[in-house]
Amino acid sequence: MTEAVWSAAWFDSGVTSKAMKAWRGVEAQHVVSTMRLVDSRDEQDVLEQLLEGSKPPAPPMSAPKHFLIFTPFRYRPRHPSRFRKGGTLGLWYGAEDLFAACAEVAYWRHRFVLDSAGLAKGDLMTEHTFFQAAIDGSAIDLMEPPWVAAHGAWTHGSDYTHTQAVAEAAAQRGVQWICYESVRAPGRRCAAVLDVDALDIVANGTTQQTWRCKANRESVMMVHERECYVWDF
Repeated sequence: MTEAVWSAAWFDSGVTSKAMKAWRGVEAQHVVSTMRLVDSRDEQDVLEQLLEGSKPPAPPMSAPKHFLIFTPFRYRPRHPSRFRKGGTLGLWYGAEDLFAACAEVAYWRHRFVLDSAGLAKGDLMTEHTFFQAAIDGSAIDLMEPPWVAAHGAWTHGSDYTHTQAVAEAAAQRGVQWICYESVRAPGRRCAAVLDVDALDIVANGTTQQTWRCKANRESVMMVHERECYVWDF
């Protein structure tokens, strides 16, 4: 069925070296959750080391990476994502601009609320750290020829059959990342990184931000200082 929509032969001409900076948002629990249990910085450092030892191993890397870069590659989430089947090793997802990155977080916050019986009424309040990474490596760009010919398959709202298949084929060929159009913010570019070595943190004072999120069954609001985005569902 997949071959009727896109062809593996497209890899012959459709792989290129490509670079992009991308934003990713993660729920800000990596420090707050442990602070509740300790009374000093030294105690927190010890607790963090103990927790690190209980986690799955970090992926092989050609050089040390920031934990925000390699963390997605060490787990096997049970739920599927656009370019990954459930139960397989995670990927690093990001978006070229903050609006698209927020839109992706908002979609999954809304899905979480819908799947949680205890959140049927009221709001879910969370805090998220958004950070920027530099991506550079061999890539396929689903917004460019020949891949854009299967645009409908790549941008389906809920059927990930073709995107998961192309990601698997890309990984087998050593492709490091996939550039694709955001489904939650149409027209914006996103990245699915298959190889941790294609990533590096962008470390300066302007590339990490704290956003607050209010989610319920009707809408999701993301706020950072004077910026505010709202999605109605």
